[in-house]
Formats: sequence, structure tokens, C-alpha cells
Amino acid sequence: MNMKKFVLEFLRRGFAACGMGPIILAILYLILQQTAAVETLTVNQVCIGIFSITALAFIAGGMNAIYQIERLPLMVAILIHGSVLYISYLVTYLLNDWLDWGVMSIVVFSAIFLVGYIVIWALIYSITKNRTERLNEALKQKQQNP
Repeated sequence: MNMKKFVLEFLRRGFAACGMGPIILAILYLILQQTAAVETLTVNQVCIGIFSITALAFIAGGMNAIYQIERLPLMVAILIHGSVLYISYLVTYLLNDWLDWGVMSIVVFSAIFLVGYIVIWALIYSITKNRTERLNEALKQKQQNP
């Protein structure tokens, strides 16, 4: 995949995903209101929330295009993907005051993000490996019994 195709794929995936950002934010604010964590929001808080979550959803959706680059080793793609998502989430959380600007808060956030990212990739790896094994077995059977 050349750079032009990557950018177009990134934009396509990003725009497809960014529409979900405000919906997720609205659900988040409703949950926070029900748990009494948030009673009222200023217009500024709502606008920053909408813009930042839309941008985050765009980046998160678009970054999946990184896996379409054939020349890029999978571990490098995962590292780039995870790093961009980590920075995007961290900036979004700090910008919206969902995370304190303290070292300990950022360390805890980082640990949770890393564990979550590893768990998700372990699940993806397991599912993909299982499907690949089943496909290989079906191909073997088909070759043995034409």
C-alpha cells in the first residue's frame, strides 16, 4: 500500500468512526450524571468533549489502516497503533479533565491502557489463530478428498 492509499484509507475509516464519538460522549455524560460524578456541565466542557471525542474516534478508526501496509512488520504496526492510541486517549482524558495532571494518575492510566491493549490483542490473536487453524484443516481435508 502506498502513502496515498494509506491516507485515503485512514480518512475513510476515520470518518466512518468519528460519528460514534459524540454518541459515546453523551452516554458517558449520562452515566456520570447518574453516579453523581457530574451534576452540570458548562458549554465549554460540552464543546471540548464533543470535539475531542470526535477527533479521538477519527484517529482510532483511521489508525486501523496501519495494518493494511504489507511492508510493515506486524509488531511495528502494533507498536505504532498502540502508541498513537495511547497518546490520543491520554490527551483526550487530560483535555477533558477526566484525568488529573499528576504523575500517579498518568502512571495508573498508562498501566490500565497497556493491560487493556494487551488483553484485546491477545483475544484478537487467539481468534485469528483459531480461524486460521480451522481454514488450514479444511484445506487439508479438501486436498485429501477431491
